[in-house]
Amino acid sequence: MSKNGEAFILDDRARALANYPHMRKAGDFLFVSGISSRRPDNTYEGVHVDENGKVTLNIEQQTRAVIENIRTILKSAGADLENIIDLTVFLVDMKDYNGFNLAYNDYFKIETGPTRTTVAVHQLPNPNLLIEIKATALCNK
Repeated sequence: MSKNGEAFILDDRARALANYPHMRKAGDFLFVSGISSRRPDNTYEGVHVDENGKVTLNIEQQTRAVIENIRTILKSAGADLENIIDLTVFLVDMKDYNGFNLAYNDYFKIETGPTRTTVAVHQLPNPNLLIEIKATALCNK
């Protein structure tokens, strides 16, 4: 383990595009890197390309995929979504805010869910991405 805590790099999740782990544990805290809907084969959940090449993006599907990716990463350290204490959400366009919230609200409740900040960003690393989420969780393991 480095001075920066234990790094978690999962083989069954999409690898980072640079040299950083999926998550780092420092003390009782888990810091999850910004996670997207990218799959290990470099395709994206919530992206549909029709036979004419028209791309349709779905914020609810992408949000669910991001949260499920975060869940899998947290489970590698013995935690789960209920351990999240803070989220930072990056949306490419605030027009997707309502659709994001529809999916988000299926996972988190106001009384027990994390604090959250949602910001609009100019772009994410792939033009098919509508959302990325960074999480901080508490792990007592």
